[in-house]
Amino acid sequence: MSDSPTRPSSLINTVYGAFLRHLGGWISIADLITLMSELDVDSQAVRSAMSRLKKKGVLEPERQGTTGYRLSPAVHPIFDEGDRRIFGSLEPADLSDGWAMAVFSVPESERSYRYQLRTRLTWLGFGNMAPGVWLAPGRLLDDVRCTLVRLGLSDYVHLFAAEYAAFSDLRSTVSTWWDFPAIQTQYAAFTDAYGPVVERLSRQGEPDTTEAFRHYVPMLTQWRRLPYLDPGLPTELLPGDWNAVAARQVFQELHRVLAEPSLRHVQKATGLAAQA
Repeated sequence: MSDSPTRPSSLINTVYGAFLRHLGGWISIADLITLMSELDVDSQAVRSAMSRLKKKGVLEPERQGTTGYRLSPAVHPIFDEGDRRIFGSLEPADLSDGWAMAVFSVPESERSYRYQLRTRLTWLGFGNMAPGVWLAPGRLLDDVRCTLVRLGLSDYVHLFAAEYAAFSDLRSTVSTWWDFPAIQTQYAAFTDAYGPVVERLSRQGEPDTTEAFRHYVPMLTQWRRLPYLDPGLPTELLPGDWNAVAARQVFQELHRVLAEPSLRHVQKATGLAAQA
């Protein structure tokens, strides 16, 4: 899920995760090409992206009277985890909740696993305290446990539920463990791109389903990266100019206004029905 938000494969991931997963998980390639054309993605780009997603094990080909693709059962837990991060608590963690600490040591002969661990822990929102020592708010403990087991990396890691006891000023120290400026740059880009959309929609009222879809899919594609890059640190530890709050407000308002009509648009375009 770390693709650039402008890539067709990222947009397709969003369409599957936000809509098709709740409509049976399958779509014909013709219907998908129609939907993606509304996002200014041409048919050749769609077919190329679908081929890459098939090779990655995200999608499986399946005929239902016509050629189409189903979301692979193996990736459903990944999308479920994404829902918790993207649509779950957007509030900062409480300092009293403590920390999740991951400590790992990988033999040199298996150093590829070291890279995988660093990449995955970073993507989960962990900060790097020291070589092989990573930290995140305590509420991420279950997510990291499940992820490491799913990826077959748990044998290399010790997980701890930890508390900070002493000896430095924690607020100044955590700024060396996370790249705050990089996270704030991403939040600023999101607010700059979609703040005007909130203002425009507030003036014109509820959009039609096509317009909702055209706004919602790129918006959600750009946003879904941020809850992973930002671990949701306690407010007391964040810079005074932290700009996540404004970005979250933009996301929440657009999700409230656009999600339901976007789903109706996909249903109308595909004839698919919501699953119980």
